[in-house]
Amino acid sequence: MTSSSSTQSETIGLKRTLRFRDLILYGIILIQPTAPMPVFGVLYQESRGHVVAVILLAMIAMLFTSVSYGRMARVYPHGGSAFLYVGKEIHPSLGYITGWCLVLDYVINPLICVIWCSRAAMNFAPEIPYVAWAIFFALLFTILNCNGVETSSRINAGMAAALGVVILLVLIASVRWIMHLTHPTAALFLDPLYNRASFNSGAILHGTSIAVLTYIGFDGISTLTDEAHDPARNVPRAIVITCLITGILASIEVYFAQLVLPRGSTFPDVTTAYVYVSGLMGGTVLLAIVNGSLLLANMGSGMASQLGAARLLYAMGQDGALPRRFFGSVSLKNRIPRNNVLLIGSVCLAGALILNYDLGAELLNYGALLAFIGVNASSALRGWRYGRWSQWMPMLMSVAGMVTCALLWWNLSPKAKIVGTCWAIAGVLLWIARRRFTVLPGETA
Repeated sequence: MTSSSSTQSETIGLKRTLRFRDLILYGIILIQPTAPMPVFGVLYQESRGHVVAVILLAMIAMLFTSVSYGRMARVYPHGGSAFLYVGKEIHPSLGYITGWCLVLDYVINPLICVIWCSRAAMNFAPEIPYVAWAIFFALLFTILNCNGVETSSRINAGMAAALGVVILLVLIASVRWIMHLTHPTAALFLDPLYNRASFNSGAILHGTSIAVLTYIGFDGISTLTDEAHDPARNVPRAIVITCLITGILASIEVYFAQLVLPRGSTFPDVTTAYVYVSGLMGGTVLLAIVNGSLLLANMGSGMASQLGAARLLYAMGQDGALPRRFFGSVSLKNRIPRNNVLLIGSVCLAGALILNYDLGAELLNYGALLAFIGVNASSALRGWRYGRWSQWMPMLMSVAGMVTCALLWWNLSPKAKIVGTCWAIAGVLLWIARRRFTVLPGETA
């Protein structure tokens, strides 16, 4: 009887119900259709007004990387992740360091959500200081997560649909704004892509390194391998198509915003610049709609990413990569890694009071780009080991992804690279200290 039940359970668990379009929809919901809006002001400032260009350039790097993710997801369908791929294909030690850099990615995500939500809340209640809002949102995320409050997939899908309506309203308002212009020139419509007077290759590369934030999350599709129809074909395709759709949609969103906003303009607040542009094209009503929608979206993202970071730390604690007594413990009441949630909440609060949004975004990309470099390298090495010259095209794409991601990583700001490297060094020192007492994952005693 027990054996039969177990067999039935396994059959149910492996039931493949997700079609190709379901995987794409999941990826778009995961990334969020309004992904470029919160970072628009930073991209505009750092790229000297070439936001569309840096979004498209980042898409090229992410498309190469998405191909590598898809190939590795076929090889390692269970729990696909950068540190697993690097650990298996290159070396467990490098896999651990990749995982440690991913921790930075996960921890910074809720931190920048706290910063953005605080700035957006000030648009509704400017009399309340930023510090008070930062404390409020850091506590809100932490308290809700400690009590096991999670957003369901149905709520996430509903939020994505609502954000799609917001995007449509913004596009309609921008078209109406453009139609009321007097004698618009061809240069006006080309300006968001290229402006000779302000073009600077260094600024473009730096802006592109930040624009990667728009695509963060596409790799989550690889976790659905066991539930997808024909996963060997559909999962890699869905990862690539999701990146492509995200890039096109993001480019359209920022293109119309740049048509409304003259080059060289300044914002009341760089963090919520897209909200300001929405007000220019659609008045106070559209400003309130966009501000409120993005505020709710970032609240959901902040909560989810904080809990995701807590679970990653918990997994590393259970594996012995981090001290098990603190990081590997779970609250008996809600089955939540409470210690990790509280720790990340404290980091978010401290970081929100010290960092600005653009530095936080670059720190997040520091970890993400290193992970992407590792995935591309793992894909290239696997192709060389098991295919050699018959795999020359996939290997070439993996090498291209590795080179472009490395170039973008190099063009992060010096401050972001210093802080990120200090984090990586701390991980190396922790690894050296703990390997004396604990066998790291993938190693033998």
